[in-house]
Parts: sequence; C-alpha cells; structure tokens
Amino acid sequence: MLTWTDTIPYDFTDPLVSHAFTARPLFFDIETTGFSRSGSTVYLIGCAARSEDSLLIRQFFAETPGEEAEVITAFLTLAKQYDTLLTFNGSTFDIPYLQARCKFLHIEESLSLHPYTDLYREAAKLRHVLRLPDLKQKSIEIFLGIDRADLFSGGELIRVYRDYVAKPTRQAEKLLQQHNYEDVLYMPALLPVLSYRAFFDGEFSVDALEAGEYTAMDGSRGKELYFTLSCRLPVPAPISCRYGDCYLSVSKHHAVLRVCLLDETLRLFFDRPSDYYYLPGEDCAVLKAAASHVEKSRRVPAKKSSCYTKKHALFLPQYSDLITPAFRRNVRDRQSFFELSASFVSDPDLQYRYVCHLLHVILRQKPPVQKKAAFTKITS
Repeated sequence: MLTWTDTIPYDFTDPLVSHAFTARPLFFDIETTGFSRSGSTVYLIGCAARSEDSLLIRQFFAETPGEEAEVITAFLTLAKQYDTLLTFNGSTFDIPYLQARCKFLHIEESLSLHPYTDLYREAAKLRHVLRLPDLKQKSIEIFLGIDRADLFSGGELIRVYRDYVAKPTRQAEKLLQQHNYEDVLYMPALLPVLSYRAFFDGEFSVDALEAGEYTAMDGSRGKELYFTLSCRLPVPAPISCRYGDCYLSVSKHHAVLRVCLLDETLRLFFDRPSDYYYLPGEDCAVLKAAASHVEKSRRVPAKKSSCYTKKHALFLPQYSDLITPAFRRNVRDRQSFFELSASFVSDPDLQYRYVCHLLHVILRQKPPVQKKAAFTKITS
C-alpha cells in the first residue's frame, strides 16, 4: 500500500467554511473498480482535514486488489480521530460500499456511528434554484468558479487502474492520484453552497418592505411588494429564480423578494355550508339565523362552492393558509391570498414568517408553468 500526504495553505476565512471546520470534520472520497459491492474493490481512499491554517490531505492507495483491506483499515483508523464525516454522495455510495466491503473482508467498522453530512444531498435540494445542469461534483465546482486540472471521471479511471495493476507506471499512478486528490481538495470548497440552504432555512432578516409597480412584457402594468433581505451568510454566486407571482434574487449578503399584488375581488369561503343560505341576487352567503327575513325565492341552501362572502382589495399570494382570513377565487383552489393590511405592514415577525413561507415553496416545489410574463421593468 502506498500512502501519500500533502499539506497546503488553505483559506478558512469564509464564514461557512470556518463554521463547518469547528467540528473537526474529515472529508473523504473513495475510488473503486466498479459499483457492485461484491464484485469490485476499493483501490484508493482520499481524506482532507484541517491542520491549523492548512489543509492536510492523505491518500491510501492499493497497488494491487489484495491490499484493499489494508487501505480500508488505514482509513478507518484515521476516521476515529475526527468527529464528523463529510462526503459527496457518501450516504448513497461511499459509506454503504465501505460497510459492505468491511463485512466481506471481516473488518470491524464504526462508520454508522459518525455524524455525517452529504454535500450531494444538500446540493440536490438546491438544483433548480442554482440551475445546475446535473449534480456531479465538477458541475457544482464550475458553478462556484473552481477550475480543476483533472479531466477524468472516476469511471474512466477504472481501466487506468486495471492497466496499472497489470503493468505499474508512474504516469498511471499520477492520473489515479490526481483525480482523487482534487476530489478531496475541492470538497471543502463546496461548503459555501450550504449558505444557500441557510438562507432558505430562515437565516436572514427583513430590512425593508416597499410597494412599487412593474411593467410586463405585454405592456400591462401591475403592483408589487418587495422585501429587502440580509443574508446571515454570504452566498458565493448570485442566483435568481421565480415561482408563480414571486421573483427572488440573491447576491452576496443581500436578497430581494418581489411579490405581485393581486388587485381583484376574491371570495372568503365559510365552513359548514349547512348553516348558510346563498343569496343569488347579492352573490354571497349569510347565516340562516340572519336570513330568516329574506324571502324564500331570494335564497337557496348554500353549497360548499357558494358559501362565501366577497371582498375587493390588494392581496398577496400564499400556498397554504399561513395568514388568515384566506381568500380564494374558487373553493377548490389550493393557492389562497390574504389582504395587504396595515397590520401586516407594521408586523416584522409576520413579514419574516411570510417570506420564510415563500422561500420554502420556491425551494421545495418545482416551478409551475408561468401564465404571466416575467418582470422586465421596475418603476418606483
């Protein structure tokens, strides 16, 4: 077995990188001869950890498949010194693979006892927000502006390793080492992606709330409300995305969430339609006790779809009944609206809860087909 060690200066000043490294984490990545846990072997495990103001990289390389147990044992011995494991797709591949190989080779392991963070899974939750073409580590590195020297994928290097076992060369050894080295070298650099998760999880403050107007591409004009936000952690690259009538842009420490206001007459539906009459002439429902004086010809028993009162106002959209009373266009609509009121404008806590609600929807849901034209011009 070969062991390679390298110590390089590393910038730990990024707030999120610095925060994550306080838990003594160990980043690691494995290289295998295939995906089958019973029909392939581990030939290289790379690790990266903090050593004061430097990054310490260690790699354990099996010169032959017969050295697999030695490589795994060396890694497990090292892992015991750290509190947390960080991987890229490790919860799906690296950790289950190592556990299966340990069982096959009769090696005692405790990987399942380590807390771990899978950066792949964290990035997967952000995919449509970050507009990533795929979820490969290299794709996220490109998004973050990281430029690799390695041009190979792990799959492409399987043949290189087999050729190396048959006839070892320094060139093949260097190719195998470099790919894994850059995987663990740049894995800590993926940590700033977590700043987007922190933002969407509520790590922000609402600094200002303003009303304005917009002009759509079709020339129509409308009103909007926009929230100016401060991010607790700076994001590494600007993003923008849209969901329904909400448009979000985030850059460094700041974000703006613009929400279209609906200037319309909406319905407030009541529960227990059996307690109401519907008055067709007035197009509203009233309690039976209050409508006893109304002529029978002017009233009918209310149904679920006709048990409502109406109001014309400026409304904000919501995707669950977070703020009540919740108005709708039709009784079966999942989306509801609430009135833009003086109490909302004067309540910072309610504004924060509403923004959290919209960010949750933007992050968790796939964007629907847009019916309205995108914003193109803002006038105050």
